[in-house]
Amino acid sequence: MFSDPDTFPDMLAELRDHFDRGLTRSLQWRREQLSAISRMLEENEARVSDALAEDLGKPQQEVLLGETALIFSEVEHARKRLKRWTKARRVPTPMVGKPGRSWVQPEPFGVVLIIGAWNYPIQLLLSPLIPAIAAGNCAVLKPSEVAVATSKLLAELVPQYLDERAVRVVEGAVEETTELLKQRFDHIFYTGSSAVGKIVMRAAAEHLTPVTLELGGKSPCVIDAGADIESAARRLIWGKCLNAGQTCIAPDYVLVRPADRDRLIGAIEHELFEMYGADRLGSSDYCKIINRRHFDRLRPLIDSGRVVIGGRVDETRCRIEPTVLTEVAPDSALMQEEIFGPILPIMEVDDLEAAIAFIREREKPLSAYLFTRSGESERRFSEAVSTGNLCINDTLMFMSVPELPFGGVGNSGMGQYHGKAGFDRLSHLKAVMKRGLFPEIPVRFPPYSKLKMRLLKWVS
Repeated sequence: MFSDPDTFPDMLAELRDHFDRGLTRSLQWRREQLSAISRMLEENEARVSDALAEDLGKPQQEVLLGETALIFSEVEHARKRLKRWTKARRVPTPMVGKPGRSWVQPEPFGVVLIIGAWNYPIQLLLSPLIPAIAAGNCAVLKPSEVAVATSKLLAELVPQYLDERAVRVVEGAVEETTELLKQRFDHIFYTGSSAVGKIVMRAAAEHLTPVTLELGGKSPCVIDAGADIESAARRLIWGKCLNAGQTCIAPDYVLVRPADRDRLIGAIEHELFEMYGADRLGSSDYCKIINRRHFDRLRPLIDSGRVVIGGRVDETRCRIEPTVLTEVAPDSALMQEEIFGPILPIMEVDDLEAAIAFIREREKPLSAYLFTRSGESERRFSEAVSTGNLCINDTLMFMSVPELPFGGVGNSGMGQYHGKAGFDRLSHLKAVMKRGLFPEIPVRFPPYSKLKMRLLKWVS
């Protein structure tokens, strides 16, 4: 583990030297490292669960659902397809390039910096590491210091399982991250807030380093006329309450017709009782807020509307029960930034077109959700709403599909990963052309003539 900023230049020099010597190039090495990621989590399942319980109060099932199962799936997916992904990709060569062949050759960038997030501190650090290794890169991992126990565990385990010549862990807070960003990396992968994303991008610009930013935003959920309200309530509130709402793709607010609002609220109340019982603050199946600072940020937001479900808090344990609000003003504090907590505003709109207009007036979200029985509504919403990810008749579940690229658009991020999209994102796709020596076609060489011009127009 390297946490002293004075050691960062030497650490980068060592990683780059190992990369230049070809350590990470072989497919065998890449497969071994990918397998080691899964083995690390499997062999330390109890310790991982304990760390996440300490940081976020995560029950074991949420550790599996939101953290480790996704890693196992992505590792297996990448291992099986690694040979295919790394192959040269032939492209057609036009007449003007004959005789010749053309192809795209994926090659690793070099040394990648991966800055994780605290809300899913295992998944959001290791998930980008999978394509980084699959693409043949070295990596520096910066776990979030906010998830203290998990950061400490990763700093201990990663050197035990992964090749320390190629993968290093740096612990620390703002000072260490700031110093890391002063170094020259070949790619930076950051997951977190838009505000910090801008800082990362400015730092990367000093070295013209490409970045992948997975940010967030206010992900809308629309309940269309005629939707299955009971199913929508169950899947909506599950997506909102997972990790106590501390999920970048959680439904941030709901848009529903006035005629359906009260029925939706009643269905949500029923589902919350089924999931967490009467004492939701005390439920062992419900997470806590990460720390007091975030608890203090969330608590005043409850006053942004009329509480129709929940509203209770437990300061000593940093818990806020699932809370549903109505009568929320569009310009209220609750609607200005991503909530990132278990508070769900329900807002009324006349119809689907009004919902689309409401969403389009705001920054592009990381995710959007539509519950509908109408194919026409599905088509209209898909075409009209620009979002990083779209899920119809459920929430969050697109994350379970390894080949669906995940990433934001506009203010919610740039660049996509998971599956082949992640491999391509963390590879340089080098364009290659090989020319034949014979026959030589002199039409492109001076001296020029009208005949050559006609021939060039014909072959171009």
